[in-house]
Formats: sequence, structure tokens, C-alpha cells
Amino acid sequence: MGAGAPGGPVPVRPDLQALSGYHSPQLAVAVRLNTNESPEPPPDAWREELRAALADLPLHRYPDREARELRAALAAHHGVTPEEVFCGTGSNEVLQCLLLAYGGPGRTAVTFEPSYAMHRQIGLVTGTALRSVPRGEGFAVDEPAAAAALAESAPSLCFVCSPNNPTGRAEPPEVLAWLLERTPGLLVVDEAYGQFAPSSALELRAAGVAGAERLVVVRTFSKTWAMAGVRLGYLVADPAVVAACELVALPYHLDAITQLAGRLALRYEAEMEERVQRLVAERRRLEAGLARLPVTAWPSDANFVLFRPETRPAREVWEGLLAHSVLVRDTSSWPGLEGCLRVTVGTPEENDRFLAALAEVLVPASVSGSGGR
Repeated sequence: MGAGAPGGPVPVRPDLQALSGYHSPQLAVAVRLNTNESPEPPPDAWREELRAALADLPLHRYPDREARELRAALAAHHGVTPEEVFCGTGSNEVLQCLLLAYGGPGRTAVTFEPSYAMHRQIGLVTGTALRSVPRGEGFAVDEPAAAAALAESAPSLCFVCSPNNPTGRAEPPEVLAWLLERTPGLLVVDEAYGQFAPSSALELRAAGVAGAERLVVVRTFSKTWAMAGVRLGYLVADPAVVAACELVALPYHLDAITQLAGRLALRYEAEMEERVQRLVAERRRLEAGLARLPVTAWPSDANFVLFRPETRPAREVWEGLLAHSVLVRDTSSWPGLEGCLRVTVGTPEENDRFLAALAEVLVPASVSGSGGR
């Protein structure tokens, strides 16, 4: 190497060197309840329709860059115009586009913690300053703390996950309206689990509440539509927000197969709603089962339940469940969630196996046989 020639690897940006990627374990287990996927596959009729349509899809051509047919179908589904819909490769890309367009150096985003880690992760990657507001009792938004943070930081974006992941509760409409009134920038309501909840921020947009042009609702096909493997998300917002996201999105970022799969899925709304109702019923049964065990569980409006074991450390319980080939999410090291685990609602058989394994881990037979709980 000549004198003065550079050598060695180029260092990562200093602000990213301590950052770790967002991951959840992918292990070979009999019961996987750690990533909030649908335990049921999409309808067979959808799969057959997709298979037939793929035969005529011109895969040698670039996909529709604007995803016009998919946006039109989503617009009809929500009663809005196609100009109010932006689609991405999973809702994470949608969140990234929002932060690229409205965040970045010199801009601030507010989050309410604990919440979905990718809001902060993408904020850090895009160079956006972050203001975290701790949640209050029962993981509700602490309104005095929120008001102070919004007034002091004047954020370009304020992220609210509803239902909140991983704590489970949806934000009441009046709280969202309260936040919208006090947020100078965009209020981004992440409704990845929105169809499980009793209400939606989309209703506030439809009602034309004050500041509705700053309200953004993000959704995904991964959960209720049972299409986590397809990677499709979208937002509903003012056309100016959609145009801003299109400005920063890569060309042809949404492939033709994903666009086709999403369009066809919207024809099976009734099947989706039936699946959601089955999962809600299973969630209630899971909550009832947890209530009979030595754990603290928080009420949920989603397809998962956050709970804290009271007789053994959370990591030991996680490992004990894994020994029974049951995988849940270990959130015990997350700030504000010390000692907690999160379980996805599975099939009836998966939920039964989880509850049985948890009972054995928490209350071994030698203890329960001598009068223990």
C-alpha cells in the first residue's frame, strides 16, 4: 500500500455504532408465540386466486411505481381517495418514509415508552432527535408529561402505537384527539393491531376533527390479514403527507407480487373479520387462563398479552417455556417492562399448550401437589 493511501474498513456513523438491530428469536419450536403473527393462514380461496393471477403477471417488467390499483382498492376499503393512501414494504418502510420526509437532523420525534421499538430505531437511523415520554399507570399516556414534552420539543412527529405494542391497550379516541390538538407536527397513530381494537383513529379523520390534516394512520397486512410473509403496509393521511412519502421512497420499492397479493386480500374482508373475532375470543380465554396462575397480566386490545411472572424471574420462565418447545417474547430487559413477557394469541391448541407449560414452569408438580398455587 502506497504512502498516504487509506486503509482499514470505513467506520459506521458514530451515532449508530452502539445501535443493535431489531430482532426476535426465530427458533425451531412446536409453538411459536413471540412475534404476534396470525396463527391462521390466509383463506385457501385467496391463495388459489393469487396462484392463478401470478400466471399473467409480467414479472419481466417493473411494477407500477405508484401502486395505483392497490391504492385505489385500499381507498375504497377505507372510504377515502387514492391520493390519501401510501403503500410500502411493510409498515416499517412506511414509518421510515415518514421519518425521512419529516424527521432528520434538526427535527424531533416524540414517543411514549414502552412502545414499539422501531419508532425509536428508525428515528435514530434517520438522524432524528428523540424525546421519550414515560407512560403512566397501567401504561396509559401520561397527559401532563405528554403536554410538557410536546410544548418543549415542538416535534415534527409524535408516534402513538394503538393498541400499544407490547403493552396491549388501545388509546381512547379522546386521548388521540387531545394529543392531536397539542402536537404541532404529525400525529402518527400506528395501528398495526387496529382491527382488534374497539375504535380507530381513522374515525377521527372521517369526522374531520381539528388538525385532521396532521393525523396519519399506519396499518399493516402482517397481523389481521395473516400476511406477515408478504410484507405490505400502508398509511392513510392528507395527500400532502402521501406526496412527501413518495418523494423519499425508492423507485419501484413495492414489488408486483406484493401489490397483487394485497389487492386480492381486500376481497376477503369478511374472512379477515371472522378470523379477528376468533382471535379475540381466544385472547379472552388466554387472559382467563393467566388469571388462574401466579402472574400479573395487563388487559389487551390486541392479539397478544403482556404478563409478569411472580414466582420466578422472567428469563427463567422464558427458558422453561422454551424447554417445553413454546416460544414467547422476552421483554424483561426493555425499559419499563422489567420482569415481563409477551405472548401472542395462537390457535386453541397452541394456547392450551402454552398455559399448561407456563403452569408447570411457574408451579412445579412437587409444589402444586402440596397445596401450592
